[in-house]
Amino acid sequence: MSRQASQPGTIGILGGMGPAATVEFFRRLVAVTPAAIDQAHLRILIDNNPYVPDRTRAIFGQGEDPGPALAEMAKGLEAAGADLLTMPCNTGHAFLDAIRSAVRIPVIDMIHETAEAVTATSIGLLSTTGTLRSALYHRACEARGLQLVVPTEADQQLVMDIIGRIKAGGSGVSVREHTAGIVRRLAARGADAVIAGCTELSLIPPNGMVIPWVDALDCLVQAAIREAGI
Repeated sequence: MSRQASQPGTIGILGGMGPAATVEFFRRLVAVTPAAIDQAHLRILIDNNPYVPDRTRAIFGQGEDPGPALAEMAKGLEAAGADLLTMPCNTGHAFLDAIRSAVRIPVIDMIHETAEAVTATSIGLLSTTGTLRSALYHRACEARGLQLVVPTEADQQLVMDIIGRIKAGGSGVSVREHTAGIVRRLAARGADAVIAGCTELSLIPPNGMVIPWVDALDCLVQAAIREAGI
């Protein structure tokens, strides 16, 4: 479907990784759009596909490559009228090349956008173990001269447990307290701020953290709004 020159671009979302994070991304897009009537909002197309193979397992060579599924989702969104694509899944960005090679429209790099938003010189990272293994944030932060502080092995296991609890519908005091504890330990090792580098972690209220919380999902929202032409 063609759009008028005066209309902003249509945003396509490769979602379902996980569904709650996709819902939150959509909610934040709507919330920050400066609109007083329906017609002033963005057109947004969502493919909420929870059957995309596990990204972390694939990175560790223990599961199916999600690249083909992501590429098919991207092609479907492009065919449906998307002018640009977003993916509210940090670990999925390890397969960004497969997505970009499947379409002609731009695909926003959430990792790059997040690293660009960091103002601290030493930044902690909370992410899946797959994101750590793929060194997505290591490369993005190194390109900006930022020192990256990652959790200890024990804390990284706790991060994965927290992510699993959120995916299963868990929330509340224990999730936030465990996350805040990891952030405190990253701060003690020199982190001046911390990246919430998993979109499940974006569902945790950041109040009470001892250092600033840089939410990758918010960075993706701002980039999507910018690229759509709002």
